[in-house]
Amino acid sequence: MTPDYQHVEHTFSPVYDSNSQILILGSFPSVKSREQNFYYGHPQNRFWKVLARLTDEPLPGSIKEKKAMLLKHRIAVWDVIASCDIIGSSDSSIKNVVPSEIPKLLKESKISKIYANGDKAYRLYKKYCEEVTGIEAVKLPSTSPANAAFTLERLVEVWGSFLQNENRKEEEKHGV
Repeated sequence: MTPDYQHVEHTFSPVYDSNSQILILGSFPSVKSREQNFYYGHPQNRFWKVLARLTDEPLPGSIKEKKAMLLKHRIAVWDVIASCDIIGSSDSSIKNVVPSEIPKLLKESKISKIYANGDKAYRLYKKYCEEVTGIEAVKLPSTSPANAAFTLERLVEVWGSFLQNENRKEEEKHGV
């Protein structure tokens, strides 16, 4: 017997403020993230470990700490999809996509760079959002535990090569 599709709405807000400069997009929250009502809630997902290392911050535990770390470093987080039909947490099962209102977020911030956390987020962004936003996304390797090809160290290295270069460019632009 095959699992059934569920129509699911994204129930929590993006994390950003008017100073956000970088947007990191996932595809759609996993079952664990939906249960916790926040991004990257699966204990094996390495997203928070990667960002903590790259920002030189302690690993955040609470939602409040996670939001504070993101905003301190001008990082916004959201998902490409506002609602879809999905089986569990399976990105490969996603269909009937309604994209998030990314242009609205861009207007309310200083975001000039968009990064996709994994191939599915990248492909969904290209299909549903890129033409509307006019900003090309950079595909980063997924922090999902399903991406066993990448160790935590390798994720930090690859993500850092993009995110830290972006921070350096911003600092140079502002004479820091």
